[in-house]
Amino acid sequence: MKVILSKKQMVAEDICLFDLTSANQSALPAFSAGAHIDVAPVPGLVRQYSLCNNPEDRHRYQIAVLRTPDSRGGSVAMHGLNEGDTLEISVPRNQFPLAAHAGRSILIAGGIGVTPLLCMAERLVHEPGAFEFHYCARDMTRMAFLERFSRPDFVDHVQLYPDAGPKARRFDVKAVLGVPDLHHAHVYVCGPAGFIDFVLDAARGLGYAEDQVHREYFAAAGAVSAVSADGDVPFRIRIASSGNEYEIASQQSVVEVLAKQGIEIPVSCEQGVCGTCITRVLDGTPLHRDVYFTDAEHARNDQFTPCCSRSLSSVLVLDL
Repeated sequence: MKVILSKKQMVAEDICLFDLTSANQSALPAFSAGAHIDVAPVPGLVRQYSLCNNPEDRHRYQIAVLRTPDSRGGSVAMHGLNEGDTLEISVPRNQFPLAAHAGRSILIAGGIGVTPLLCMAERLVHEPGAFEFHYCARDMTRMAFLERFSRPDFVDHVQLYPDAGPKARRFDVKAVLGVPDLHHAHVYVCGPAGFIDFVLDAARGLGYAEDQVHREYFAAAGAVSAVSADGDVPFRIRIASSGNEYEIASQQSVVEVLAKQGIEIPVSCEQGVCGTCITRVLDGTPLHRDVYFTDAEHARNDQFTPCCSRSLSSVLVLDL
């Protein structure tokens, strides 16, 4: 759908906040805390950005974008937009939802990973369960939304951890996580891959169950491509509905090969991060290269991300 960039403002060093409103001035589709949208800042380029405003808002979507030196084009294109520009977005979808009836919610953000968690905080501040927000960044100049965190309804829930400067304080992940079964706690973490893995490892070490810990990556660590890893061997994909088989060469992705055969699988990030392309596996063992699924979900081998994952079996049967 078409939206208008109605407001653009810098909210921290290299972080820009965008207000998107309907091109026809109608209410926008509802969304839930943790949701994201696909955004096409220019034709042929699609990126995912988490919504960071209150889920009760229907007149706008807010996204924040960090301009990065190693950008694949998305952040540069977004920062190049001007107020009044029209762009295409998808309806919101949520692959990082809040757990129902959590007694305690622990939100842990690293850098730009603050965006989906801020949306969660906007929801949790009106819920009966306890919640706390822990925000880590390089320094105070790189911390966005400080004015929101200083609101009377937020200030007692938020702890800031700049790595540098006079207000620097140590983020003690084990102290923050505490006892996993206390009030049936749920942990939500978002940020750079290394930061997320650090929190996940600590949570596992403390005894948190997999379904108590929720994460959302913005990019795969190392961004392993389906067509660039050394040692990849060809395999075959069988389409369950037709029985047709297609060979996936060492320098091809499943999505690429099937698209040439007229079998379109929706894709977005193409790094195994967003979950857009998830496809059910009926037989065979995938070689998982995503960061979307948990270890337990990987072990079931009943679905995979064909944008970047491959196969350990000679044939992988897909529910297509």
